[in-house]
Amino acid sequence: MKSRTRVTSSLRQATAALTRAAGKPPAPVCHNAATSIPPATGMRLLTSGRQQPRRSLHDQSPRRSGAPSNPAMTFPCVDALESRSATLRQQAAAAAAAASASSSTTPRSRSSESGPEPSYTVGATQIFHSTSPLLLDHGGQLVEFNIAYETWGELNADRSNVILLHTGLSASSHAHSTPANPQPGWWEKFIGPGLALDTSKYFVICTNVIGGCYGSTGPSSIDPSDGKRYATRFPLLTITDMVRAQFRLLDHLGVEKLHASVGSSMGGMQSLSAAVTFPERVGRIVSISACARSHPYSIAMRYVQRKAILNDPNWNRGYYYGNIPPHVGMKLAREIATITYRSGPEWEQRFGRRRADRDKPPALCPDFLVETYLDHAGEKFCLTYDPNSLIYVSKAMDLFDLGRENQVAIAAKRAEREARLREGGGGQGGEGYHQDACSLTLPDEPYEEQPGQHQGHHDEGSSSSYSGPGQKPPADLVAGLSVLWDHPVLVMGVASDILFPAWQQREIAEALKMAGNRNVAHYELSEEQSLFGHDTFLLDVKNVGGMVRNFLG
Repeated sequence: MKSRTRVTSSLRQATAALTRAAGKPPAPVCHNAATSIPPATGMRLLTSGRQQPRRSLHDQSPRRSGAPSNPAMTFPCVDALESRSATLRQQAAAAAAAASASSSTTPRSRSSESGPEPSYTVGATQIFHSTSPLLLDHGGQLVEFNIAYETWGELNADRSNVILLHTGLSASSHAHSTPANPQPGWWEKFIGPGLALDTSKYFVICTNVIGGCYGSTGPSSIDPSDGKRYATRFPLLTITDMVRAQFRLLDHLGVEKLHASVGSSMGGMQSLSAAVTFPERVGRIVSISACARSHPYSIAMRYVQRKAILNDPNWNRGYYYGNIPPHVGMKLAREIATITYRSGPEWEQRFGRRRADRDKPPALCPDFLVETYLDHAGEKFCLTYDPNSLIYVSKAMDLFDLGRENQVAIAAKRAEREARLREGGGGQGGEGYHQDACSLTLPDEPYEEQPGQHQGHHDEGSSSSYSGPGQKPPADLVAGLSVLWDHPVLVMGVASDILFPAWQQREIAEALKMAGNRNVAHYELSEEQSLFGHDTFLLDVKNVGGMVRNFLG
Protein backbone atom coordinates (compact mmCIF):
# COMPACT_ATOMS: atom_id res chain seq x y z
CA MET A 1 0.00 0.00 0.00
CA LYS A 2 2.87 2.40 0.87
CA SER A 3 4.50 1.61 -2.46
CA ARG A 4 1.26 2.40 -4.32
CA THR A 5 0.96 5.69 -2.41
CA ARG A 6 4.53 6.70 -3.34
CA VAL A 7 3.86 5.91 -7.02
CA THR A 8 0.65 7.93 -6.95
CA SER A 9 2.41 10.85 -5.29
CA SER A 10 5.18 10.74 -7.91
CA LEU A 11 2.60 10.74 -10.71
CA ARG A 12 0.86 13.77 -9.23
CA GLN A 13 4.14 15.65 -8.88
CA ALA A 14 5.15 14.79 -12.45
CA THR A 15 1.77 15.93 -13.77
CA ALA A 16 1.95 19.21 -11.84
CA ALA A 17 5.48 19.87 -13.10
CA LEU A 18 4.52 19.23 -16.72
CA THR A 19 1.42 21.41 -16.59
CA ARG A 20 3.40 24.27 -14.93
CA ALA A 21 5.99 23.98 -17.67
CA ALA A 22 3.20 24.25 -20.26
CA GLY A 23 1.76 27.30 -18.50
CA LYS A 24 -1.45 25.50 -17.51
CA PRO A 25 -2.97 24.94 -14.06
CA PRO A 26 -2.76 21.40 -12.70
CA ALA A 27 -5.58 19.14 -13.91
CA PRO A 28 -7.80 17.47 -11.30
CA VAL A 29 -6.92 13.91 -10.49
CA CYS A 30 -9.42 11.09 -11.04
CA HIS A 31 -9.55 8.57 -8.24
CA ASN A 32 -10.05 4.86 -8.68
CA ALA A 33 -10.76 2.24 -6.04
CA ALA A 34 -7.65 0.33 -7.05
CA THR A 35 -5.27 3.23 -7.60
CA SER A 36 -5.16 6.93 -8.31
CA ILE A 37 -4.13 7.99 -11.80
CA PRO A 38 -4.18 11.32 -13.61
CA PRO A 39 -6.87 11.88 -16.25
CA ALA A 40 -6.10 12.20 -19.95
CA THR A 41 -3.52 14.93 -20.36
CA GLY A 42 -2.32 14.37 -23.90
CA MET A 43 0.57 12.28 -22.49
CA ARG A 44 1.19 8.57 -22.24
CA LEU A 45 3.24 6.61 -19.76
CA LEU A 46 5.99 4.49 -21.30
CA THR A 47 7.48 1.40 -19.70
CA SER A 48 10.63 3.39 -19.05
CA GLY A 49 8.63 5.81 -16.94
CA ARG A 50 9.16 8.72 -19.38
CA GLN A 51 6.11 10.55 -20.71
CA GLN A 52 5.99 11.68 -24.32
CA PRO A 53 3.40 13.74 -26.21
CA ARG A 54 0.54 11.77 -27.77
CA ARG A 55 -0.93 13.15 -30.99
CA SER A 56 -4.67 13.02 -31.42
CA LEU A 57 -6.14 12.18 -34.82
CA HIS A 58 -8.51 15.16 -34.86
CA ASP A 59 -6.67 17.91 -32.91
CA GLN A 60 -4.51 19.31 -35.70
CA SER A 61 -5.15 22.92 -36.62
CA PRO A 62 -5.48 23.83 -40.32
CA ARG A 63 -2.13 24.92 -41.74
CA ARG A 64 -3.51 27.35 -44.26
CA SER A 65 -6.73 28.58 -45.82
CA GLY A 66 -7.74 28.11 -49.42
CA ALA A 67 -9.46 25.66 -51.73
CA PRO A 68 -9.89 22.05 -50.48
CA SER A 69 -7.64 19.35 -51.85
CA ASN A 70 -10.61 17.37 -53.21
CA PRO A 71 -14.22 18.21 -54.05
CA ALA A 72 -16.94 17.04 -51.66
CA MET A 73 -18.64 13.80 -52.59
CA THR A 74 -22.26 13.78 -53.67
CA PHE A 75 -24.83 11.41 -52.16
CA PRO A 76 -27.83 11.08 -54.49
CA CYS A 77 -29.10 8.09 -52.48
CA VAL A 78 -29.32 10.27 -49.34
CA ASP A 79 -30.81 13.14 -51.35
CA ALA A 80 -33.55 10.82 -52.58
CA LEU A 81 -34.50 9.82 -49.04
CA GLU A 82 -34.61 13.44 -47.91
CA SER A 83 -36.70 14.35 -50.95
CA ARG A 84 -39.16 11.58 -50.15
CA SER A 85 -39.40 12.78 -46.54
CA ALA A 86 -40.24 16.27 -47.81
CA THR A 87 -42.91 14.90 -50.15
CA LEU A 88 -44.44 12.77 -47.40
CA ARG A 89 -44.41 15.76 -45.05
CA GLN A 90 -46.35 17.81 -47.62
CA GLN A 91 -48.83 14.99 -48.17
CA ALA A 92 -49.40 14.62 -44.43
CA ALA A 93 -49.94 18.35 -44.04
CA ALA A 94 -52.41 18.41 -46.94
CA ALA A 95 -54.32 15.45 -45.51
CA ALA A 96 -54.46 17.07 -42.09
CA ALA A 97 -55.74 20.32 -43.63
CA ALA A 98 -58.41 18.42 -45.57
CA ALA A 99 -59.48 16.58 -42.42
CA SER A 100 -59.65 19.86 -40.51
CA ALA A 101 -61.76 21.50 -43.23
CA SER A 102 -64.21 18.60 -43.38
CA SER A 103 -64.59 18.57 -39.61
CA SER A 104 -65.96 22.13 -39.69
CA THR A 105 -68.97 21.02 -41.74
CA THR A 106 -69.41 17.40 -40.69
CA PRO A 107 -69.30 15.63 -37.36
CA ARG A 108 -65.73 14.65 -36.54
CA SER A 109 -65.08 10.90 -36.61
CA ARG A 110 -63.32 9.33 -33.69
CA SER A 111 -60.46 8.19 -35.91
CA SER A 112 -59.72 11.53 -37.59
CA GLU A 113 -57.09 12.41 -35.00
CA SER A 114 -54.90 9.60 -36.34
CA GLY A 115 -54.73 10.79 -39.93
CA PRO A 116 -55.89 9.20 -43.21
CA GLU A 117 -56.17 5.49 -43.76
CA PRO A 118 -52.76 4.12 -44.85
CA SER A 119 -52.69 2.67 -48.36
CA TYR A 120 -51.22 -0.72 -47.49
CA THR A 121 -53.88 -2.89 -49.15
CA VAL A 122 -53.13 -4.73 -52.37
CA GLY A 123 -56.56 -5.24 -53.87
CA ALA A 124 -60.00 -6.60 -53.13
CA THR A 125 -60.34 -9.31 -50.50
CA GLN A 126 -63.08 -10.97 -48.54
CA ILE A 127 -63.35 -9.90 -44.90
CA PHE A 128 -64.40 -12.01 -41.93
CA HIS A 129 -65.29 -9.92 -38.91
CA SER A 130 -65.25 -11.60 -35.51
CA THR A 131 -67.06 -9.95 -32.63
CA SER A 132 -65.86 -12.58 -30.15
CA PRO A 133 -62.74 -11.46 -28.23
CA LEU A 134 -59.47 -13.17 -29.09
CA LEU A 135 -57.28 -13.75 -26.04
CA LEU A 136 -53.59 -13.60 -26.96
CA ASP A 137 -50.79 -15.76 -25.59
CA HIS A 138 -48.71 -13.01 -24.03
CA GLY A 139 -51.46 -10.87 -22.55
CA GLY A 140 -54.20 -8.63 -23.81
CA GLN A 141 -56.94 -9.41 -26.26
CA LEU A 142 -58.52 -8.18 -29.43
CA VAL A 143 -62.11 -7.39 -28.49
CA GLU A 144 -63.00 -7.82 -32.17
CA PHE A 145 -60.94 -8.35 -35.30
CA ASN A 146 -60.95 -8.74 -39.07
CA ILE A 147 -59.37 -11.46 -41.16
CA ALA A 148 -58.79 -10.68 -44.85
CA TYR A 149 -58.89 -13.79 -47.02
CA GLU A 150 -59.18 -15.02 -50.60
CA THR A 151 -60.26 -18.38 -51.99
CA TRP A 152 -59.77 -20.48 -55.13
CA GLY A 153 -61.53 -23.64 -56.30
CA GLU A 154 -64.87 -25.05 -55.20
CA LEU A 155 -65.89 -26.20 -51.74
CA ASN A 156 -67.29 -29.75 -51.91
CA ALA A 157 -70.54 -30.86 -50.30
CA ASP A 158 -69.08 -32.14 -47.03
CA ARG A 159 -66.48 -29.33 -46.85
CA SER A 160 -63.63 -31.84 -46.63
CA ASN A 161 -61.45 -30.57 -49.49
CA VAL A 162 -60.13 -27.39 -47.83
CA ILE A 163 -56.45 -26.44 -47.89
CA LEU A 164 -55.40 -23.58 -45.63
CA LEU A 165 -52.41 -21.80 -47.18
CA HIS A 166 -50.33 -19.78 -44.70
CA THR A 167 -48.26 -16.76 -45.73
CA GLY A 168 -44.75 -15.60 -45.05
CA LEU A 169 -43.96 -12.54 -42.96
CA SER A 170 -44.91 -9.77 -45.36
CA ALA A 171 -47.30 -11.46 -47.79
CA SER A 172 -50.96 -10.63 -48.23
CA SER A 173 -53.81 -13.07 -48.80
CA HIS A 174 -53.38 -12.54 -52.54
CA ALA A 175 -51.58 -15.78 -53.35
CA HIS A 176 -53.23 -16.08 -56.77
CA SER A 177 -55.21 -13.83 -59.09
CA THR A 178 -58.96 -13.62 -58.61
CA PRO A 179 -61.80 -12.07 -60.66
CA ALA A 180 -61.88 -9.24 -58.11
CA ASN A 181 -58.10 -8.77 -58.27
CA PRO A 182 -56.53 -10.02 -61.52
CA GLN A 183 -52.98 -9.08 -60.45
CA PRO A 184 -50.65 -12.11 -60.14
CA GLY A 185 -50.35 -13.43 -56.59
CA TRP A 186 -47.22 -14.39 -54.66
CA TRP A 187 -47.81 -18.13 -55.39
CA GLU A 188 -49.44 -17.63 -58.79
CA LYS A 189 -47.73 -20.59 -60.51
CA PHE A 190 -48.42 -22.98 -57.64
CA ILE A 191 -52.23 -22.63 -57.47
CA GLY A 192 -54.62 -23.79 -60.17
CA PRO A 193 -55.90 -26.89 -61.98
CA GLY A 194 -53.20 -29.57 -62.03
CA LEU A 195 -50.73 -27.45 -60.06
CA ALA A 196 -49.28 -27.88 -56.56
CA LEU A 197 -52.53 -26.76 -54.95
CA ASP A 198 -54.89 -28.29 -57.48
CA THR A 199 -58.04 -26.19 -57.60
CA SER A 200 -59.85 -28.87 -59.62
CA LYS A 201 -59.71 -30.95 -56.40
CA TYR A 202 -59.28 -28.52 -53.51
CA PHE A 203 -60.78 -25.37 -52.09
CA VAL A 204 -57.81 -23.18 -51.18
CA ILE A 205 -58.03 -20.44 -48.53
CA CYS A 206 -55.28 -17.92 -47.84
CA THR A 207 -55.48 -15.24 -45.15
CA ASN A 208 -53.56 -12.14 -44.17
CA VAL A 209 -52.42 -12.82 -40.61
CA ILE A 210 -53.57 -10.71 -37.66
CA GLY A 211 -50.87 -8.19 -36.97
CA GLY A 212 -50.55 -7.64 -40.72
CA CYS A 213 -51.63 -4.64 -42.76
CA TYR A 214 -53.40 -6.08 -45.80
CA GLY A 215 -56.93 -6.10 -44.45
CA SER A 216 -56.53 -8.11 -41.23
CA THR A 217 -56.48 -6.35 -37.87
CA GLY A 218 -53.03 -5.05 -36.98
CA PRO A 219 -51.26 -2.05 -35.43
CA SER A 220 -52.53 0.28 -38.19
CA SER A 221 -56.16 -0.72 -37.50
CA ILE A 222 -58.65 1.24 -35.43
CA ASP A 223 -59.05 0.16 -31.82
CA PRO A 224 -62.85 -0.08 -31.41
CA SER A 225 -62.50 0.88 -27.75
CA ASP A 226 -61.41 4.47 -28.42
CA GLY A 227 -61.54 4.98 -32.20
CA LYS A 228 -57.80 5.57 -32.57
CA ARG A 229 -55.17 3.47 -34.26
CA TYR A 230 -53.61 0.78 -32.12
CA ALA A 231 -50.03 1.69 -33.08
CA THR A 232 -47.84 0.23 -30.33
CA ARG A 233 -50.82 -0.24 -28.04
CA PHE A 234 -51.35 -3.38 -30.12
CA PRO A 235 -50.54 -6.43 -27.96
CA LEU A 236 -47.70 -8.84 -28.66
CA LEU A 237 -48.58 -11.77 -30.92
CA THR A 238 -47.50 -15.35 -31.36
CA ILE A 239 -47.69 -17.59 -34.39
CA THR A 240 -50.34 -19.60 -32.54
CA ASP A 241 -52.41 -16.43 -32.02
CA MET A 242 -52.44 -16.02 -35.80
CA VAL A 243 -53.57 -19.62 -36.21
CA ARG A 244 -56.39 -19.27 -33.67
CA ALA A 245 -57.72 -16.29 -35.61
CA GLN A 246 -57.59 -18.31 -38.85
CA PHE A 247 -59.57 -21.12 -37.25
CA ARG A 248 -62.24 -18.61 -36.26
CA LEU A 249 -62.59 -18.01 -40.00
CA LEU A 250 -62.82 -21.77 -40.62
CA ASP A 251 -65.57 -21.98 -37.99
CA HIS A 252 -67.40 -19.19 -39.80
CA LEU A 253 -67.11 -21.08 -43.09
CA GLY A 254 -68.31 -24.32 -41.50
CA VAL A 255 -65.02 -26.16 -42.08
CA GLU A 256 -64.52 -28.72 -39.34
CA LYS A 257 -61.34 -30.34 -40.66
CA LEU A 258 -58.68 -29.28 -43.16
CA HIS A 259 -57.49 -31.63 -45.83
CA ALA A 260 -54.11 -29.96 -45.40
CA SER A 261 -52.31 -27.09 -43.73
CA VAL A 262 -49.64 -25.73 -46.09
CA GLY A 263 -47.02 -23.02 -45.63
CA SER A 264 -43.47 -21.85 -46.31
CA SER A 265 -41.15 -19.77 -44.14
CA MET A 266 -43.35 -18.18 -41.46
CA GLY A 267 -46.18 -20.01 -43.17
CA GLY A 268 -44.40 -23.29 -42.46
CA MET A 269 -44.33 -22.30 -38.79
CA GLN A 270 -48.06 -21.62 -38.90
CA SER A 271 -48.70 -24.91 -40.65
CA LEU A 272 -47.01 -26.87 -37.85
CA SER A 273 -48.63 -24.71 -35.17
CA ALA A 274 -52.09 -25.25 -36.65
CA ALA A 275 -51.66 -29.02 -36.42
CA VAL A 276 -50.18 -28.93 -32.91
CA THR A 277 -52.91 -26.57 -31.65
CA PHE A 278 -55.82 -28.27 -33.44
CA PRO A 279 -54.55 -31.80 -34.19
CA GLU A 280 -58.04 -33.21 -34.70
CA ARG A 281 -58.86 -30.52 -37.28
CA VAL A 282 -55.83 -30.92 -39.57
CA GLY A 283 -55.29 -33.83 -41.94
CA ARG A 284 -51.98 -33.38 -43.76
CA ILE A 285 -49.15 -30.95 -42.99
CA VAL A 286 -46.75 -29.24 -45.40
CA SER A 287 -43.89 -27.19 -43.92
CA ILE A 288 -41.33 -25.71 -46.33
CA SER A 289 -38.16 -23.82 -45.37
CA ALA A 290 -39.36 -23.34 -41.80
CA CYS A 291 -38.53 -24.54 -38.30
CA ALA A 292 -40.20 -25.92 -35.19
CA ARG A 293 -38.58 -23.26 -33.00
CA SER A 294 -36.71 -20.11 -33.90
CA HIS A 295 -32.92 -20.19 -33.69
CA PRO A 296 -30.39 -17.46 -32.81
CA TYR A 297 -29.28 -16.48 -36.31
CA SER A 298 -32.76 -15.72 -37.64
CA ILE A 299 -33.72 -14.02 -34.36
CA ALA A 300 -30.63 -11.84 -34.62
CA MET A 301 -31.36 -10.82 -38.22
CA ARG A 302 -34.97 -9.90 -37.43
CA TYR A 303 -33.82 -7.97 -34.36
CA VAL A 304 -31.51 -5.81 -36.47
CA GLN A 305 -34.34 -5.16 -38.93
CA ARG A 306 -36.60 -3.99 -36.11
CA LYS A 307 -33.76 -1.89 -34.71
CA ALA A 308 -33.43 -0.08 -38.04
CA ILE A 309 -37.10 0.91 -37.82
CA LEU A 310 -37.12 1.81 -34.12
CA ASN A 311 -34.05 4.03 -34.59
CA ASP A 312 -35.66 5.98 -37.43
CA PRO A 313 -36.74 9.30 -35.80
CA ASN A 314 -39.97 9.19 -37.82
CA TRP A 315 -41.03 5.96 -36.12
CA ASN A 316 -42.03 8.05 -33.08
CA ARG A 317 -42.54 4.99 -30.85
CA GLY A 318 -45.06 3.69 -33.36
CA TYR A 319 -47.29 6.78 -33.51
CA TYR A 320 -46.46 7.95 -37.03
CA TYR A 321 -49.88 7.49 -38.66
CA GLY A 322 -50.89 10.68 -40.40
CA ASN A 323 -47.26 11.82 -40.40
CA ILE A 324 -44.04 10.73 -42.13
CA PRO A 325 -43.62 6.96 -41.76
CA PRO A 326 -40.17 5.59 -40.88
CA HIS A 327 -39.40 4.89 -44.52
CA VAL A 328 -35.62 5.14 -44.14
CA GLY A 329 -35.52 2.50 -41.39
CA MET A 330 -38.05 0.42 -43.29
CA LYS A 331 -35.92 0.47 -46.43
CA LEU A 332 -32.84 -0.60 -44.49
CA ALA A 333 -34.81 -3.36 -42.76
CA ARG A 334 -35.90 -4.75 -46.10
CA GLU A 335 -32.36 -4.63 -47.48
CA ILE A 336 -31.14 -6.62 -44.47
CA ALA A 337 -33.96 -9.11 -44.96
CA THR A 338 -33.20 -9.48 -48.66
CA ILE A 339 -29.63 -10.50 -47.84
CA THR A 340 -31.05 -13.44 -45.85
CA TYR A 341 -33.65 -14.40 -48.45
CA ARG A 342 -31.28 -15.16 -51.30
CA SER A 343 -28.02 -17.07 -51.48
CA GLY A 344 -24.36 -16.34 -52.03
CA PRO A 345 -23.97 -18.79 -54.94
CA GLU A 346 -26.91 -17.23 -56.78
CA TRP A 347 -25.51 -13.74 -56.29
CA GLU A 348 -22.15 -14.83 -57.65
CA GLN A 349 -23.90 -15.83 -60.86
CA ARG A 350 -26.27 -12.86 -61.07
CA PHE A 351 -23.99 -10.05 -59.96
CA GLY A 352 -20.44 -11.17 -59.34
CA ARG A 353 -18.26 -8.12 -58.71
CA ARG A 354 -19.82 -6.15 -61.56
CA ARG A 355 -20.48 -2.47 -61.04
CA ALA A 356 -23.55 -0.64 -62.30
CA ASP A 357 -21.47 1.65 -64.51
CA ARG A 358 -17.78 0.90 -65.02
CA ASP A 359 -17.23 4.21 -66.77
CA LYS A 360 -18.03 6.20 -63.63
CA PRO A 361 -15.75 6.46 -60.60
CA PRO A 362 -16.63 4.43 -57.50
CA ALA A 363 -19.28 5.95 -55.21
CA LEU A 364 -20.46 5.51 -51.64
CA CYS A 365 -24.08 5.26 -52.82
CA PRO A 366 -25.18 2.01 -54.57
CA ASP A 367 -22.39 1.23 -56.99
CA PHE A 368 -21.99 -2.54 -57.36
CA LEU A 369 -24.84 -4.40 -59.03
CA VAL A 370 -25.64 -6.26 -55.83
CA GLU A 371 -25.93 -2.90 -54.03
CA THR A 372 -28.36 -1.57 -56.62
CA TYR A 373 -30.38 -4.79 -56.27
CA LEU A 374 -30.67 -4.35 -52.50
CA ASP A 375 -31.52 -0.68 -52.91
CA HIS A 376 -34.29 -1.55 -55.34
CA ALA A 377 -35.68 -4.21 -52.99
CA GLY A 378 -35.83 -1.68 -50.17
CA GLU A 379 -37.44 0.96 -52.39
CA LYS A 380 -40.26 -1.36 -53.47
CA PHE A 381 -41.11 -2.29 -49.90
CA CYS A 382 -40.60 0.76 -47.69
CA LEU A 383 -43.99 2.39 -48.38
CA THR A 384 -46.10 -0.70 -49.13
CA TYR A 385 -45.95 -2.45 -45.75
CA ASP A 386 -46.69 -1.01 -42.33
CA PRO A 387 -43.49 -0.77 -40.25
CA ASN A 388 -45.36 -1.58 -37.04
CA SER A 389 -46.69 -4.76 -38.65
CA LEU A 390 -43.15 -5.78 -39.53
CA ILE A 391 -42.12 -5.22 -35.93
CA TYR A 392 -44.99 -7.25 -34.45
CA VAL A 393 -45.06 -10.09 -36.96
CA SER A 394 -41.29 -10.58 -36.93
CA LYS A 395 -41.31 -10.66 -33.12
CA ALA A 396 -43.95 -13.39 -33.27
CA MET A 397 -41.53 -15.40 -35.41
CA ASP A 398 -38.80 -14.94 -32.80
CA LEU A 399 -41.09 -16.22 -30.03
CA PHE A 400 -42.01 -19.38 -31.96
CA ASP A 401 -41.22 -22.57 -30.06
CA LEU A 402 -43.20 -25.82 -30.29
CA GLY A 403 -41.22 -27.43 -27.47
CA ARG A 404 -43.35 -28.99 -24.74
CA GLU A 405 -42.05 -26.70 -22.00
CA ASN A 406 -43.03 -23.55 -23.89
CA GLN A 407 -46.43 -24.96 -24.76
CA VAL A 408 -47.14 -25.83 -21.13
CA ALA A 409 -45.99 -22.43 -19.87
CA ILE A 410 -48.14 -20.55 -22.40
CA ALA A 411 -51.16 -22.76 -21.65
CA ALA A 412 -50.83 -22.08 -17.94
CA LYS A 413 -50.69 -18.31 -18.50
CA ARG A 414 -53.69 -18.45 -20.84
CA ALA A 415 -55.70 -20.45 -18.29
CA GLU A 416 -54.88 -17.88 -15.62
CA ARG A 417 -55.97 -14.98 -17.84
CA GLU A 418 -59.12 -16.76 -18.95
CA ALA A 419 -60.06 -17.27 -15.31
CA ARG A 420 -59.36 -13.61 -14.62
CA LEU A 421 -61.58 -12.60 -17.55
CA ARG A 422 -64.41 -14.80 -16.31
CA GLU A 423 -64.13 -13.05 -12.97
CA GLY A 424 -64.37 -9.68 -14.70
CA GLY A 425 -60.74 -8.51 -14.49
CA GLY A 426 -57.76 -8.13 -16.83
CA GLY A 427 -58.07 -7.97 -20.60
CA GLN A 428 -56.96 -5.45 -23.16
CA GLY A 429 -55.57 -2.51 -21.31
CA GLY A 430 -56.21 -4.23 -17.98
CA GLU A 431 -53.79 -4.04 -15.10
CA GLY A 432 -52.66 -7.63 -15.50
CA TYR A 433 -51.84 -7.15 -19.17
CA HIS A 434 -49.68 -4.09 -18.57
CA GLN A 435 -47.79 -5.82 -15.80
CA ASP A 436 -47.04 -8.72 -18.11
CA ALA A 437 -46.19 -6.76 -21.24
CA CYS A 438 -44.52 -3.56 -20.11
CA SER A 439 -42.17 -4.50 -17.27
CA LEU A 440 -38.99 -5.22 -19.25
CA THR A 441 -35.90 -3.43 -17.98
CA LEU A 442 -32.41 -3.50 -19.42
CA PRO A 443 -29.74 -5.26 -17.35
CA ASP A 444 -27.44 -3.14 -15.21
CA GLU A 445 -24.35 -5.00 -16.41
CA PRO A 446 -23.35 -5.57 -20.06
CA TYR A 447 -23.67 -9.06 -21.48
CA GLU A 448 -20.93 -11.52 -20.64
CA GLU A 449 -20.65 -15.13 -21.72
CA GLN A 450 -21.63 -17.33 -18.80
CA PRO A 451 -20.33 -20.82 -18.02
CA GLY A 452 -22.63 -23.49 -19.38
CA GLN A 453 -24.03 -21.40 -22.27
CA HIS A 454 -22.43 -23.50 -24.96
CA GLN A 455 -23.25 -26.59 -26.96
CA GLY A 456 -24.86 -29.33 -24.95
CA HIS A 457 -25.83 -27.10 -22.03
CA HIS A 458 -29.26 -25.78 -21.15
CA ASP A 459 -30.26 -22.14 -21.15
CA GLU A 460 -31.70 -20.85 -17.91
CA GLY A 461 -35.38 -21.66 -17.67
CA SER A 462 -35.43 -23.97 -20.69
CA SER A 463 -34.99 -27.67 -21.21
CA SER A 464 -34.30 -27.25 -24.94
CA SER A 465 -30.66 -27.94 -25.66
CA TYR A 466 -28.84 -27.07 -28.86
CA SER A 467 -29.43 -29.41 -31.76
CA GLY A 468 -27.61 -27.95 -34.71
CA PRO A 469 -26.19 -29.80 -37.69
CA GLY A 470 -25.49 -33.41 -36.83
CA GLN A 471 -27.24 -33.20 -33.45
CA LYS A 472 -30.40 -34.99 -32.38
CA PRO A 473 -33.50 -32.91 -31.60
CA PRO A 474 -33.93 -32.23 -27.88
CA ALA A 475 -36.43 -34.33 -25.95
CA ASP A 476 -38.46 -31.20 -25.23
CA LEU A 477 -39.11 -30.63 -28.95
CA VAL A 478 -39.88 -34.31 -29.56
CA ALA A 479 -42.44 -34.15 -26.75
CA GLY A 480 -43.93 -30.96 -28.15
CA LEU A 481 -44.47 -32.55 -31.58
CA SER A 482 -45.66 -35.89 -30.23
CA VAL A 483 -49.29 -34.94 -30.80
CA LEU A 484 -48.55 -35.29 -34.54
CA TRP A 485 -47.50 -38.93 -34.29
CA ASP A 486 -49.98 -40.10 -36.94
CA HIS A 487 -50.27 -37.06 -39.25
CA PRO A 488 -48.84 -37.33 -42.77
CA VAL A 489 -46.17 -34.60 -42.94
CA LEU A 490 -44.10 -33.20 -45.80
CA VAL A 491 -41.00 -31.29 -44.69
CA MET A 492 -38.84 -29.54 -47.28
CA GLY A 493 -35.56 -27.65 -46.97
CA VAL A 494 -33.01 -26.02 -49.27
CA ALA A 495 -29.25 -26.40 -48.88
CA SER A 496 -28.63 -22.81 -50.05
CA ASP A 497 -31.02 -21.33 -47.45
CA ILE A 498 -29.12 -19.25 -44.88
CA LEU A 499 -32.16 -17.87 -42.99
CA PHE A 500 -33.72 -21.25 -42.21
CA PRO A 501 -30.80 -23.64 -42.87
CA ALA A 502 -31.63 -27.14 -44.06
CA TRP A 503 -30.64 -28.67 -40.71
CA GLN A 504 -33.66 -26.97 -39.15
CA GLN A 505 -36.00 -28.90 -41.45
CA ARG A 506 -34.06 -32.08 -40.67
CA GLU A 507 -34.69 -31.27 -37.01
CA ILE A 508 -38.46 -31.17 -37.65
CA ALA A 509 -38.46 -34.45 -39.55
CA GLU A 510 -36.22 -36.20 -37.04
CA ALA A 511 -38.25 -34.97 -34.06
CA LEU A 512 -41.46 -36.24 -35.66
CA LYS A 513 -39.90 -39.63 -36.33
CA MET A 514 -38.59 -39.83 -32.77
CA ALA A 515 -42.15 -39.06 -31.60
CA GLY A 516 -43.34 -42.18 -33.43
CA ASN A 517 -44.52 -40.70 -36.73
CA ARG A 518 -43.81 -43.14 -39.56
CA ASN A 519 -45.45 -41.02 -42.22
CA VAL A 520 -42.87 -38.23 -42.59
CA ALA A 521 -41.59 -37.28 -46.04
CA HIS A 522 -38.44 -35.17 -45.89
CA TYR A 523 -36.76 -33.64 -48.95
CA GLU A 524 -33.75 -31.38 -49.17
CA LEU A 525 -32.89 -29.56 -52.38
CA SER A 526 -29.16 -29.39 -53.01
CA GLU A 527 -27.39 -26.27 -54.26
CA GLU A 528 -27.25 -27.92 -57.68
CA GLN A 529 -31.05 -28.17 -57.63
CA SER A 530 -31.66 -24.65 -56.32
CA LEU A 531 -29.40 -21.65 -55.80
CA PHE A 532 -32.26 -19.37 -54.75
CA GLY A 533 -31.76 -19.73 -50.99
CA HIS A 534 -34.75 -19.10 -48.75
CA ASP A 535 -36.82 -17.69 -51.64
CA THR A 536 -36.76 -21.07 -53.39
CA PHE A 537 -40.31 -21.76 -52.23
CA LEU A 538 -41.48 -18.76 -54.28
CA LEU A 539 -39.56 -19.67 -57.45
CA ASP A 540 -39.04 -23.40 -57.85
CA VAL A 541 -42.26 -24.65 -59.40
CA LYS A 542 -40.73 -27.91 -60.60
CA ASN A 543 -39.21 -29.21 -57.37
CA VAL A 544 -41.22 -27.51 -54.64
CA GLY A 545 -44.48 -27.47 -56.56
CA GLY A 546 -44.07 -31.03 -57.80
CA MET A 547 -43.40 -32.49 -54.35
CA VAL A 548 -46.34 -30.62 -52.80
CA ARG A 549 -48.68 -31.82 -55.55
CA ASN A 550 -47.59 -35.45 -55.15
CA PHE A 551 -47.89 -35.32 -51.36
CA LEU A 552 -51.40 -33.84 -51.34
CA GLY A 553 -52.63 -36.49 -53.77
